[in-house]
Amino acid sequence: MVPDIGRISVRVAGRGIHLPPDVVGAITLELLLPYIAIFFAVFTQSLAGFGVALIAMALLPGLVGIQVATPLVALIGVTIEFFLLIRYRQALQFRAVWPLALASILGIPLGVWALKGVEERLFLIVLGLVIAGYALYALFQFKLPELNHPAWAYAVGLLAGIIGGAYNTSGPPLIIYGNCRRWPPAEFKSNLQGFFLINSAFVVLGHALGHNLTPQVWRYYLWSLPVLGLGILGGTSLDKFINQAVFRKIVLWLLVLMGVWLIL
Repeated sequence: MVPDIGRISVRVAGRGIHLPPDVVGAITLELLLPYIAIFFAVFTQSLAGFGVALIAMALLPGLVGIQVATPLVALIGVTIEFFLLIRYRQALQFRAVWPLALASILGIPLGVWALKGVEERLFLIVLGLVIAGYALYALFQFKLPELNHPAWAYAVGLLAGIIGGAYNTSGPPLIIYGNCRRWPPAEFKSNLQGFFLINSAFVVLGHALGHNLTPQVWRYYLWSLPVLGLGILGGTSLDKFINQAVFRKIVLWLLVLMGVWLIL
């Protein structure tokens, strides 16, 4: 008997099922897409120094759903930020970071609550506005006034905590605030990583208390760990061969398109 090479046998619930190769290929691609998105986000962060949360949150909700994407990106973020803080720890100015972190801790529960309490379509529209708005700000480098009053740290930290708890995108307010404070480059990177690590740790805690760290989220996270390593290795290895300024602009324009896509 000639075997049927036009169909592939798979096992589901212990029973053999014959599926066409194109169906198997579609299923395999669907399973791989979240990890491809994570790799691209981590690769961009390692190469250009930004983008892991913005890119991951632009791509993953459409692949795994917002309820899985948000806590998953929080786990990925705290993992990467731990290693980045070790790298930039010498320039950390904790005096500048702690008011931001304290206020963000108060805002995180509001964002985590919004994840369950707000309709997903509205949630995605706001996420798209945050991503596209920040990308446009970074592209055109708008000149902003210098902020010296200490109250701004608490206001920005609260806002960062809310959108960090909801979207894992606490970066845009902090980056804009750091520019308005005129932080030197080394201090800028170190302060951001210090804040992000504290913020992400409390975001993860908020998701744990909110029962958002489901077995599905943990499975995605554990399977993504090798992808994180490949993304970091690829980004740090290729940074000498790729024009980072050009790559950064390409990524920012992609973020604009991703944001608009989420809004529409």
